[in-house]
Amino acid sequence: MKLSTRSRYGLRLIFELGLYYGDGPILLKDIAKREGISERYLGQLVIPLKNAGFISSIRGAHGGYLLSQNPVEISIKDIIEVLEGDLNLVECVKDGSSCDRVSSCATRRVWALLGDKIKEVLSSFTLADLVKEHQDSKNNIFIYNI
Repeated sequence: MKLSTRSRYGLRLIFELGLYYGDGPILLKDIAKREGISERYLGQLVIPLKNAGFISSIRGAHGGYLLSQNPVEISIKDIIEVLEGDLNLVECVKDGSSCDRVSSCATRRVWALLGDKIKEVLSSFTLADLVKEHQDSKNNIFIYNI
């Protein structure tokens, strides 16, 4: 399984909003510059994240984008599902009627278990966890003098 650019960049977009949660709206062009992602592409990613209720926008001179929810309440799984869709690795795990071999398939259980583990790991991390990890890594800069 390989996550699309849509998910990777979308997570970086929402991560930026998480970094500045509570500080007011952030311009998309500023996020694009910091993350090295096209502003136009980020504009496309904002739409599903906004429709899912993770992001809101404010118009005007002091406008921009901000999180609609506390970063503690947003799991990485939730974000990836909005951007990728269903996280089942194969269609038959979600819809048994999609394959006539479901009842005798030796591999279906493997795909189901693997999908469950992926969802479990993604559910175990919140946006707040990513923000904290980033902030902790910035505070642990070692300076060596010789």
